[in-house]
Amino acid sequence: MYIIAGLGNPSREYKNTRHNIGFDVVDIIADKYGIDVSTAKHKALVGKGMIGAEKVILVKPQTFMNLSGESLIDVCNYYKIDIENELIVIYDDIALDVGAIRVRKSGSAGGHNGMKSIINHLGTDKFMRVRMGVGDKPKGYDLADYVLGHFTKEERELMDEASIHALKAVEIIISQSIEDAMNTFNKKNSKES
Repeated sequence: MYIIAGLGNPSREYKNTRHNIGFDVVDIIADKYGIDVSTAKHKALVGKGMIGAEKVILVKPQTFMNLSGESLIDVCNYYKIDIENELIVIYDDIALDVGAIRVRKSGSAGGHNGMKSIINHLGTDKFMRVRMGVGDKPKGYDLADYVLGHFTKEERELMDEASIHALKAVEIIISQSIEDAMNTFNKKNSKES
């Protein structure tokens, strides 16, 4: 079983913002696999389904981004999963160019408050993640205003393509391995060192 969690903020005002790209990817996965993600449980909206031969739980925490860990620890404990090998978190990352994605087995929060909360609540940074590049904030911008802002038309096109890549990355992790997904998607085309 896999828990696939996309990070974002609940409520209509945050829909389609940079910070909600994790929710967007979960919605794409749900649409493709016919999974209804509308059951309110574990401080989240959740849905159960199958990707290939694997049972999956799709999760959209409803705690607001900075408290995402409260929801995910509850889900992980309830389903008694192996966090290192059965949890996949999808989230926005300003350290990557718009439309870039990176697949990782572990790592720091990198200044992302949702990831800080998750690492703090789980007590480990060893879990799989798909990082979605939303670009660095322009000079003079407030970070919160930037990540809670909407994509330009051009950025949205890049993010729609990146979201399909994120879906494929999740499929590869589940059907093959995290290493195969990393080899497929971790190309050097970002500001990341």
